[in-house]
Amino acid sequence: MTLALYAHPFSSYCQKALIALYENDIRFEFRLIEPDQPEVLRDFAALWPIGRFPILTDGGRLVVEATSIIEHLHVHHPGPVRLLPDDLEAGVEVRMLDRIFDNYVMTPMQKVVGDALRAPEERDPKGVADARAMLDTIYPWLNAALAGREWAAGADFSLADCAAAPALFYADWVQPLPEALTDLRAYRGRLLARASFARAVNEARPYRAYFPLGAPDRD
Repeated sequence: MTLALYAHPFSSYCQKALIALYENDIRFEFRLIEPDQPEVLRDFAALWPIGRFPILTDGGRLVVEATSIIEHLHVHHPGPVRLLPDDLEAGVEVRMLDRIFDNYVMTPMQKVVGDALRAPEERDPKGVADARAMLDTIYPWLNAALAGREWAAGADFSLADCAAAPALFYADWVQPLPEALTDLRAYRGRLLARASFARAVNEARPYRAYFPLGAPDRD
């Protein structure tokens, strides 16, 4: 086994990388980042002192950040599902949407969740309000962008959908998608039905108590 993913099943960015691995049935070792795994924690800290996961090791190579992991898999472990298009122009849109889901859905969602994990005296009400305002702004934009599309960038499942799946999954827990945004809500449903993401969601179920705002029972 040459591939090892240091990750946690409940982490949104880890799920993003897992989707790519599952889409092409790529064999890898899952190295669980949990307090009762001291050897994994020690190895992880030695590999990446920044302490953010997921990270991937491939032989002697270290790859950090979920987007870079998916790009690495695309180049070095290609499979039938091409998560990045060969066409360069199409690739620009896929990468743009990947950044949009990470920066304008995942990041504000994590701001709200992270603030809920803080002690009351350390909380940042203004930061949370700004994060919620960002979600209120990006939701309608995404709804319009997804009109007439099966997946984020068109007909083919891609890197952008790997980013969208956990971002929208958790964002809807933090700030529910408005009923009127039917295209965005339907897209989230298609992501949940995708086998690769459904597997990631199911593997994370035992950890739902970690969610500080209370995990809904509907997903």
